[in-house]
Amino acid sequence: MPATALPAAQTDWLRTERIREVELIFADLTGFPRGKTLPAAAFGQGQEVRIARAVAIQGCTGEFPDYRFYGEHDPDVTLRPDPATLRRAPWSGGARAVAICDNVDHDGRLSPLAPRSVLKQVLAGYAARGLAPVVAPELEFYLFATHDGGATPFRPPTLRSGRCETGGDAFSLSARNDLDPFFDEVYRGCDELGIVTDTFVHEMGPSQFEINLRHGEALRLADHTFLFKYLLKETAHRHGLSAVCMAKPLAGEPGSSMHLHQSLVDAQGRNVFSRPDGSASPLFRHFIAGLQRHLPALLPLFCPSPNSYRRFVKGLAAPVNLSWGEDNRSVGLRVPHGEPAARRVENRLPGADANPYLALAASLGAGLLGLTERLEPEAAAVGNVFKQGEASLPATLDAALAAMAAAPSAWQLFGEEFVRAYLAVKELELADYHQQVTPWERRHLGLLA
Repeated sequence: MPATALPAAQTDWLRTERIREVELIFADLTGFPRGKTLPAAAFGQGQEVRIARAVAIQGCTGEFPDYRFYGEHDPDVTLRPDPATLRRAPWSGGARAVAICDNVDHDGRLSPLAPRSVLKQVLAGYAARGLAPVVAPELEFYLFATHDGGATPFRPPTLRSGRCETGGDAFSLSARNDLDPFFDEVYRGCDELGIVTDTFVHEMGPSQFEINLRHGEALRLADHTFLFKYLLKETAHRHGLSAVCMAKPLAGEPGSSMHLHQSLVDAQGRNVFSRPDGSASPLFRHFIAGLQRHLPALLPLFCPSPNSYRRFVKGLAAPVNLSWGEDNRSVGLRVPHGEPAARRVENRLPGADANPYLALAASLGAGLLGLTERLEPEAAAVGNVFKQGEASLPATLDAALAAMAAAPSAWQLFGEEFVRAYLAVKELELADYHQQVTPWERRHLGLLA
């Protein structure tokens, strides 16, 4: 791929801001930022940067699947930066910029293994219909004291009063004030990265917080969620904290989710989930029905680790069903109360550990299939669905992966190469997980005769 120099305005920005180097990053399957750094002058001149194609499918354990899933000769991809994402990297002390890249194969097409490519493929399906998704992620996370990498349980940080949170501070502002220096730096970083935040709250767990990102175009919001998680962890380290986006980091405490608010607009920016008279449209019903029909087979993209499934506990605001309802937090698919122009569907399945590109690709992809197949949803749920029957979702990652492999949904949406590679990576991770001996086993089985 021939080098393409940056527009003059961006080259001037690099020089004026004294940027020394640029991080060229992309999200791997887990959502972890990977890539290379390049001197700013070379970046401005459009120097081509390559990286092994397999890096996009590196597992959370550091392992890679067999070469047949990424190419027998271990080929490269080109990192093609999206100029719209070029920003100063707040975690660098001012010397570096960051740009999100697409992974481009030697034939010039987007690599089907890269999560950003997967989301772009789904969005192209909407564009072909003259539609564009509008999304707003809500990301929950815990802040803990620095920890030893897993040998001991997480613990909340020590606050100004000398105490540690033990719970009961939901929606408290004083708990946020205790961590003002950290959150002030996070907000400054968001401004530098162009991330527009909305509401912020202390959540139900000890030192658990939620930040909402302002709604917008799906690819941009996926980029912003990816960058926000990177910023969050880097800022936490500088303040002697650990930002943890596990789905269930503390036993007996609420898990952390990444709820996805979704609507669709036409070329004029009108919300097509509502008719001109304000009532729900057929597209709204088809979209919800697509989620109900296809999400069970796509669950590994929302809940990608064994820990993800610990979050699904009845009564702790985590969905265990695919019911939908108006302003009802016991359902998996909630329709918040609002004006017709703001009609949207909140998918409450994704955990905080989900890759934002893949979670959005799966949720929007299921909705797209609902539109294509003109599906009709079940009747809206009334009352507390937690009390109505059993869970309707796979209860473990093993079961969820089996459902994903057996159903046509993922293969139809994302293609064979991505699905085969994703399943292979998760099988590697699961094999490692099942080989571990846990504290529960030592505590309860170690004394058995």
